Amino acid sequence: MPLVLYLLGLAVFAQATSEFMLSGLGPDIAQDLGVSIPTAGWLTSAFAAGMIVGAPAIAVLGARWPRRRTLLVTLTVFMFAHVIGAVTTSFAVLLVTRVLAALANAGFLAIALATATSLVRPDAKGRATSVLLGGTTLACVAGVPGGAVLGQHLGWRSAFWAVAIISVPALIAILWRVPARTPGPVTLGGLRVRRRLVVLLLLGALVNGATFCSFTYLAPVLTEVTGLAAGSVPLLLALFGLGSFAGVTIAGRYADRGGNRPVFVAGGILLAGWCVFALTASTPVPAVVLVFVQGALSLAVGSSLISAALYAGAESPVLAGGLATAALNVGAALGPVLGGVGIDLGGYRAPLWVSAAMAGTALCVAITAHLAAVRGQGLG
Repeated sequence: MPLVLYLLGLAVFAQATSEFMLSGLGPDIAQDLGVSIPTAGWLTSAFAAGMIVGAPAIAVLGARWPRRRTLLVTLTVFMFAHVIGAVTTSFAVLLVTRVLAALANAGFLAIALATATSLVRPDAKGRATSVLLGGTTLACVAGVPGGAVLGQHLGWRSAFWAVAIISVPALIAILWRVPARTPGPVTLGGLRVRRRLVVLLLLGALVNGATFCSFTYLAPVLTEVTGLAAGSVPLLLALFGLGSFAGVTIAGRYADRGGNRPVFVAGGILLAGWCVFALTASTPVPAVVLVFVQGALSLAVGSSLISAALYAGAESPVLAGGLATAALNVGAALGPVLGGVGIDLGGYRAPLWVSAAMAGTALCVAITAHLAAVRGQGLG
């Protein structure tokens, strides 16, 4: 893989760290800026909304620009949004910077996915995608805990400065190695491709929703249901992240081989894993093992679906990347909401069952789409 892909992955690492790190910085931000903790939570909601809206919108608006220019603009906006956020004393200004950062993040990821797949062989899109998404999984392992440590020792503003600084090498790499050429027109091709792409995006949203449903509430699951000490939670969250990184890496080696069977098999195992996790969550050993296993399976299946979507939308890789980014964030926003409803109705074990339900729904949709394609209905 070209070196520039890993530096683009570094930018994705910084952006994913920014997206998730507020879970550990919210109380300090609330105290420093004189708002309530629930009000500080708006910062997370604003970022999620900006990601969902921004990915397809900026992908379309920037599709006529050379990709290097779009990457430079979006990453520069993202970087300076964090600089402004690090120095402001106004919650309203900080909220605006989160929206701007999310819009820039979404646009960058959409264009980066299209760029990454254009810098490798036509049959290596899966591996290129895994390099970028590996930045997201590493953010769970190192970026978010690192941001929390910085916040504890140097204040929450230092985490914002760190995100801005980490973005600089990627900015230089874009100037250095990304070709300054204009991509093709924004089209989705024929109806057959469009339907397949829609199915893949729906599957990606469901699988990512299942992932974030349980990951968001993993701490109370492990402490209240499994009975582990609160001090072990950061290590187990990092273990989930390590599993995710392993899953993305392995999936990247197989996603380019085509065919539905690997996704069906991995999706079935993923569904079984969530069910087993829900049934054995009160027992420490299987719970700890399944934290790693489900992290690996979730990201392996999710990244494979996104790679397949990029193949399906090859006639318009920028728009396909934007839609894939939006689908991931729809899942990331929906999963925690459904998991929270589950907790209200059935306790802290419920998010695991909700994840199983979402994974099961994805598997049913995939099988239905495959059977329809076999019958010649044009969904395959």
